[in-house]
Amino acid sequence: MIKYSLDQKNLLIEFMSTELDHHITNEVRDEIDNILISKSVKNIIFDFRNINFMDSSGIGVIIGRYKKISSDGGKVSVININDRVKKVFDLSGMNKIIGIYDTYEEVVSSL
Repeated sequence: MIKYSLDQKNLLIEFMSTELDHHITNEVRDEIDNILISKSVKNIIFDFRNINFMDSSGIGVIIGRYKKISSDGGKVSVININDRVKKVFDLSGMNKIIGIYDTYEEVVSSL
């Protein structure tokens, strides 16, 4: 479901499917939470390069990880987001609490 790398306490999550919807969110959430439990993670960067669609359950995955990370002083950011998914972020208000960047390097320089 996801591919990840850990660098300087930044967890980069790359989605392998094209949709973040109710069909896969339970698996994705569990996979990310297992990583958070087993690694020392300060910040999460979601790479939306492959995501063309996200529904409310996808919003729940992102917000849930935001709550976990931000309670420890970390940040959640997204990169490579297309216009369709950005509209979901804007309409849901997630763009106010989750940073939207073009590249991984931009996120790292903002931390």
